[in-house]
Amino acid sequence: MRLSGIVHRFSPNDDINTDYIISGRYKFKIDDMNELAKHVMEDISPEFSGKVRNGDIIVAGRNFGCGSSREQAPRALKAAGVSAVIAKSYARIFYRSCFNVGLPLVECDTDWIKDGDIITVDLDTGEVADARTGQKTKAKPIPKTMQILLQDGGLIPHLRKHGDFALR
Repeated sequence: MRLSGIVHRFSPNDDINTDYIISGRYKFKIDDMNELAKHVMEDISPEFSGKVRNGDIIVAGRNFGCGSSREQAPRALKAAGVSAVIAKSYARIFYRSCFNVGLPLVECDTDWIKDGDIITVDLDTGEVADARTGQKTKAKPIPKTMQILLQDGGLIPHLRKHGDFALR
């Protein structure tokens, strides 16, 4: 699976927690994910929801998604049109929640990726490439079970498709 999109680079880029992704003031008041998506990243980039387009990619540093483990954060990112997040590392529960909702996370060095770059990610080979500079890097491999969940659109669509947890 290949993804390509415009980069939205976040700074500070380490320890972006789930309350930065979607503020607690909205998490429990808005159930509609499309409505919640209008507030994604609002506290660190108030203009983000107005400029993100389907297929765009978020780039950050270490420990992206730390904090509370609520699934609204990855669901709101996906509803906003984010096709993937590329970061140096992720909080463990956030990592699993993203794959459960079908949002790919890619782990690699991100220091070379700039805001506005067009990045292509090959989830099968792990290659991350910048169309502007031609620079490439290898990402940490995505486990096969997570790749299957992504292909099926997340955990719930996988269960609907197969009727069980078997990852064929």
